[in-house]
Amino acid sequence: MAVKNRIADMQPEIAAWRQDLHAHPELRFDLPRTTAKVAGLLRDFGVDEITEGVGRAGIVAVIRGRRTDSGRVLGFRADMDALPILEATGADYASQVEGKMHACGHDGHTAVLLGAAKYLAETRNFDGTVVLAFQPAEEGGGGARAMIEDGLMDRWGIQEIYGLHNFPGIPVGQFAIKDGPMLAAADFFEITVRGKGGHGAQPHVSVDSTLAGAAIVMAMQQVVARNVDPLQPAVVSMTGFQTETMAHNVIPASVKLTGTVRTFHVPTKELVRDRMKAIAESTAAAYGAEVDFAYFDGVLPTINATDPTGYARAAAESVTGQAPLDLPPSMGGEDFSEMLAVRPGAFIILGNGPSADLHHPEYNFNDEAIPAGSSWFATLAEQRMPLSN
Repeated sequence: MAVKNRIADMQPEIAAWRQDLHAHPELRFDLPRTTAKVAGLLRDFGVDEITEGVGRAGIVAVIRGRRTDSGRVLGFRADMDALPILEATGADYASQVEGKMHACGHDGHTAVLLGAAKYLAETRNFDGTVVLAFQPAEEGGGGARAMIEDGLMDRWGIQEIYGLHNFPGIPVGQFAIKDGPMLAAADFFEITVRGKGGHGAQPHVSVDSTLAGAAIVMAMQQVVARNVDPLQPAVVSMTGFQTETMAHNVIPASVKLTGTVRTFHVPTKELVRDRMKAIAESTAAAYGAEVDFAYFDGVLPTINATDPTGYARAAAESVTGQAPLDLPPSMGGEDFSEMLAVRPGAFIILGNGPSADLHHPEYNFNDEAIPAGSSWFATLAEQRMPLSN
């Protein structure tokens, strides 16, 4: 509890950083103000090294302990980008940029890691090195992969990597975690159905792409129900149906269907992808139409390694005085999975209390969760890299 109590004194300051970030949201890799704010604070803290522009817009900072004899190097990650959503919180510090807001709490994640950085730079009560990765473009931009390809793990010698994400509905400051598969792979698809346009009064001389598209939407519901092993989680969601015209008397020549696929295992993903393509093509053919099928690999499944999950649990229990909740797997996706695919580590959930859901216009990160989050990172560093007498 000592680390949490120490950081609790910093809570108003950390909350002010968070609220400033919230008021000035930026998207994906276009984060000039955000990165300037983060880098400026890190310089004020006196961290040992700061490298900007990693993975286009990421920041990497290094804090060395009082000793580094252990040779251990831990990576801590926070995401910085916002979402293209019109804010409806009514907060005094609400977004000043219309159509952009921090609707997923990345402002909170960044502030939490900054709080831990300030504490660790002041105290350095560990034997080893902490590498802080402030990541751009988590929201669909591939920011984690960009930082990895720019040498995040190898250039800084990261041996283990840890991150957190807030979650509404879990008590404020409480933690939850799961060993093994925790979040799903998140892939996306587009199906363009091509028919023959015509007059709505003469469907017999047309090939109705709308009818074929509707049949494909319904047929896709059998992919999981009748092809996937019932013991393997999978979701196929058709989320978009767009015709090239909205005129009441025109049969469109083509329609576009879009959606997402969520799975935990590569063989299941490949089965779903292949069956979707076959069903789309054969269903369209039954209506005299053709399809262009495009499938896009998104983020990998988020899989926590066993030993790091234990270290993350121990740090959380030290901070809160109670064991983290057991988290059921979720079909949501998170690109921290890319980092866990190349280094052992763990991803933990931080309770945000009874707030609006993530990605909702009324969502807001709960500043009361800051001490627990910052303390978790700091405690993890001190427990995983203890100073010997």
